[in-house]
Amino acid sequence: MLGRQQLVPSGVRAPVHRRSVMTMGLNDGKKGVLLIAGSRYAARSKNHTATTNTTTSAPVKKRRKILPITPHEDIYNIPNLLTFSRLLASPVIGYLVLQEQHAAALALFVAAGLTDLADGYLARRWNLKTVVGSVIDPMADKTLMTILTVTLAMKGLLPVWLASIILGRDVGLAMSAIYFRWISLPPPKTMTRYWDFSLPSAEVHPTTISKLNTALQLGLIGACMAHPFMITMGPYWDFSLRAMQYTVATTTIWSGLSYVFSKDAVRILKQPQEPEDEAGSDDDKKKMT
Repeated sequence: MLGRQQLVPSGVRAPVHRRSVMTMGLNDGKKGVLLIAGSRYAARSKNHTATTNTTTSAPVKKRRKILPITPHEDIYNIPNLLTFSRLLASPVIGYLVLQEQHAAALALFVAAGLTDLADGYLARRWNLKTVVGSVIDPMADKTLMTILTVTLAMKGLLPVWLASIILGRDVGLAMSAIYFRWISLPPPKTMTRYWDFSLPSAEVHPTTISKLNTALQLGLIGACMAHPFMITMGPYWDFSLRAMQYTVATTTIWSGLSYVFSKDAVRILKQPQEPEDEAGSDDDKKKMT
């Protein structure tokens, strides 16, 4: 019995008690003996290996690419607010023109022009330049010009042929802006990110002739709005107004072509690149055992 020592006579071999549990490591292609409670079992381990002697290989991690984080701009500053106010004032001015309230429309138009000067000065003076500001500033100017061009042509204060040239150029530039915004938007490309102006993707640099054309167009629009008050000047006023119309037609076509042939007019911003995750790069070269 277990735990009891038996006396063995001299010259007699002592019996071997195989009551204890003992395991032997099994190797591939060899026999192993397993002694359990005094019983002997032969086990072939050709296709099995013991847990203590097995070698396992860890799963190889795949290299994954981390998408770059697109920086956001602080777009809520005074120059951008002035630009947005000019953008919102544009339909109000157009409505006043249609209602033939020329004095109120001209006063609000002058105020919008002053905001155009103020936002540029403040952005340069306080270093508040933003990419979105470089986009919405010409957008506000073009919105004001488009609305007033249509309304003044409807009231007969602007020739239809000149209105067609101005609107044709603006439509072409607007379609180009939509295209460049989409191709320059960093992934993932969604409509929510497309209309998120705090995500800069492209920057517009107006050409010199475009700046001159904008000033001449605003002067012509102001002159057309003031025409009911200046008609008493007679032929001199009519001649000056007609000369300004032909000048604006020339600069409008010229400025539109400058955006097509200029390489610096639109610049796609480079997004910061993040290095690929190197956590799994070493695992591709080694195998863990």
